[in-house]
Amino acid sequence: RDIGIVVWPVLRFFVFIRHNKGNMELNIIQHKIHEIRGARVIMDYDLAELYRVETKVLKQAVRRNLERFPEDFMFELSSDEYNSLIISLRSQIVTSNEKGGRRYMPYAFTEHGVIMLASLLRSNIAIQTSIKITRAFVAMRNYIMSTTHLETELEKVKAKLHMLERNDQLRLCQQSRQSRMNL
Repeated sequence: RDIGIVVWPVLRFFVFIRHNKGNMELNIIQHKIHEIRGARVIMDYDLAELYRVETKVLKQAVRRNLERFPEDFMFELSSDEYNSLIISLRSQIVTSNEKGGRRYMPYAFTEHGVIMLASLLRSNIAIQTSIKITRAFVAMRNYIMSTTHLETELEKVKAKLHMLERNDQLRLCQQSRQSRMNL
């Protein structure tokens, strides 16, 4: 069953911003963005890695402040969604340290959820990381918008080309009729 999981390695080669020494690169974050339920999200375990905290600590902060995370900011994956995500990422996963599966399903955070999460964690790393994550979401959105614009323009060009080809065919038919009538 297709549940709409899309992995977005799209920007891997389009946007590569190198920050000052010791800071992460934007493309690392972009590789952690997935599309689930029609929203671009980052998983709790990836955010914990980026924020340099344990996933357990991150989830605990979220559970204590659930009122700050409506469903358009964060949602818990179903087991089917999680399994589909793992299958789509399998080529990138070398080993797993999980024994016997997950006890709890991971949370998926949208761009807004990531910003809200940074306000809970309150560390300098969390603030800087949230800025970089927001930039990654914006870069991805801009790429998708520009791609959509280019696709629209390409369709217009194709339509004009088709019209010109049709006009050429009509003109050739008319010329052929004219030459037959002259004979």
